[in-house]
Amino acid sequence: MYELFLTAGETIRDCWNFVSDHLIFLNFILSIIIVFFQRREPKSAWAWLLILNTIPIVGFIIYLFAGTDMHKRKMFRIKEIEDQVNDAIREQEYSIKSKELRLLNPELKSYEDLIYYNLESARAMLTGDNTVKIFTDGNDKFEALIEDIRGAEHYVFLQYYIIKNDVLFNRIKDVLIEKAAQGVEVRVLFDGMGCRSVHHKYWAQLREQGIHTAEFFPAFLRRFHLRINYRNHRKIAIIDGMVSYVGGFNIGKEYIGLDPKFGYWRDTHLRIEGSASAELLIRFILDWNYAAKENLFRNPVYYQCFKPGKGEADIQIVSSGPDSSLQNVRNNYLRMIHKAKKKIYIQTPYFIPDESIMTALTIAVHSGVEVNIMIPCKPDHPFVYWATYSYVGDLVMAGANCYTYDNGFLHAKGMIIDGEVLSYGTANMDIRSFALNFEVNATIYDQKLATQMERIFEEDLAVCTKITKDLYLRRSLMIRFKEQVSRLLSPLL
Repeated sequence: MYELFLTAGETIRDCWNFVSDHLIFLNFILSIIIVFFQRREPKSAWAWLLILNTIPIVGFIIYLFAGTDMHKRKMFRIKEIEDQVNDAIREQEYSIKSKELRLLNPELKSYEDLIYYNLESARAMLTGDNTVKIFTDGNDKFEALIEDIRGAEHYVFLQYYIIKNDVLFNRIKDVLIEKAAQGVEVRVLFDGMGCRSVHHKYWAQLREQGIHTAEFFPAFLRRFHLRINYRNHRKIAIIDGMVSYVGGFNIGKEYIGLDPKFGYWRDTHLRIEGSASAELLIRFILDWNYAAKENLFRNPVYYQCFKPGKGEADIQIVSSGPDSSLQNVRNNYLRMIHKAKKKIYIQTPYFIPDESIMTALTIAVHSGVEVNIMIPCKPDHPFVYWATYSYVGDLVMAGANCYTYDNGFLHAKGMIIDGEVLSYGTANMDIRSFALNFEVNATIYDQKLATQMERIFEEDLAVCTKITKDLYLRRSLMIRFKEQVSRLLSPLL
């Protein structure tokens, strides 16, 4: 046994010596892969090259876990096969091209090109029979969700990036167990990284209570997250195919204001009743099929209980992720910015835009469009926050109105343009949400809802501080240093 350990120790030492002796060569090979074999943004490539060559061994390990996407296509091949364009989408495309499609509100006819773009690129069907309720407080949102779960007759599907084993999920769990005992099909899909603090035995206990669970990208040996870059950031709930939820709230006590670190949690979540719920159901099933290696599409019961809605809001559910060839949520935002003629409102906890978004917003400001951006006043991720502050500062100097939310933590994610169209959901205004995370937004063409969301933004201004040019220029040398370092690393954040 001693000789076996001795041999193993010598092997490890030999491997370490080999890596140390050939470190420059290994870095050179890795640099060639980054530059020539992976289609990265130039800023991202330069950032990785900087890390690899300034902290060689640590940088090499970080890249293996967080940087490589060599197997991305292989990883998502199953999802790509399932997520095909169907006949209904082609029929709607034809209707738009031939001008047969009529929006419920004729004043929104000018957005037909945006609708067509989302339909063509993101396969986002337009549904026009929806009723939407906006939640900005976690207690109100979860009270409504629990009440809808209590009324479920067929199934309850929940998908959240973060689910914590605390007071909030215990309340939801009790109702889920009760419904499962009544014969209602209950499924909970969670992200392996977002729920890393929850022990696997907890999910096993839920399964014993009749609740189906699935983990998106589970950790290797329950500890090591080999695909840390690709996270399922979606927060979706579907009840009987008729009612759905999408937005920024995860499940944890901080989201109902019970964590003193953050204080009041200001977020935005949408409750949708109507045909857009069926689109969110498809999104959930695709993610479930991939994570659980099942095919829920074989069971027609999920659509048999569906009935048309009674509302008038036109909605497209726009999804994106590393399994998409296009950055659909980013492109939807970009198209909205280009179409704005009067006002743009943006709320986001993280503002690290790519060059196209940054340029579009700057052009909008210089074209006389009123650009309003709201970010948190406190960081939950310091590097991300100071990179955010840096980009916001550029827009302040260009003439945009930028604010920090002072009444707790701002986690709302979305955009409103001209009091006519809004897009809110799970996607932050940052490179990670655009390119690496699985995200989903509801793009809504409805003047009443857009005006309501603008009014909510303006009410939030009462507890905000405006970042004026003078205030930004007077920031300390330490803040300037934090901004510069964080901005340099922003393609990796």
